[in-house]
Amino acid sequence: MIGFSSVAKRYPGGLEVLRDVSFSIGAGELVFVTGHSGAGKTTLFKLIAAIERATSGTVLVNGQNVGALKRTAIPYLRRNLGLVFQDQKLLYDRSVFENVMLPLAFSDFSVREAARRARAALDKVELLARERARPIQLSGGEQQRLAIARAVVNRPAILIADEPTANLDAASAERIIELFLSFNQVGVTVLIATHDERLVARLGRRTLRLEQGRLAEDIAGAAR
Repeated sequence: MIGFSSVAKRYPGGLEVLRDVSFSIGAGELVFVTGHSGAGKTTLFKLIAAIERATSGTVLVNGQNVGALKRTAIPYLRRNLGLVFQDQKLLYDRSVFENVMLPLAFSDFSVREAARRARAALDKVELLARERARPIQLSGGEQQRLAIARAVVNRPAILIADEPTANLDAASAERIIELFLSFNQVGVTVLIATHDERLVARLGRRTLRLEQGRLAEDIAGAAR
């Protein structure tokens, strides 16, 4: 489902963020990506979503060579991806419901069906009762759950989250992780970047550890 083959990413000025990274992730896996700040976790996720392009090597997502995609094809790639980045990019001048409706704006769904899907996503993250609120009225944990609802409203095959529990209290962080586990249980492939080594150890899932842009370890998860 996701494959990296000898992938490198260099930015102008010669800064090399990823170096010779190779791995493959199958459908339905839940994988953690760990490493120090600046190890390349966010860049790796951006390559999967075609937000950035690899300097060399090959990135495959759902059988498509991401580096060879034309710009017009990128929106179709992203329809199968749910993205939750640290900068949530919530629209504070719109309601919770309107934020979740945004990814459906250019879909083929009727307004009624789009609204049904948006409310189903909000119900999944326990925010349906707050659909008329503005994001600024939500707690940090609720804003993160809103970002997740928006990411899954298209029912993507792959869900990617970059430090989704950062700056949250323990209870809110646990709630967020339970959400990702529930999506994985119904077959969604989930990648989570995190600094929380205790969380990674507790859940015992496969872990890719980056170190200075290289894949230092690919640790198999415990049998489940």
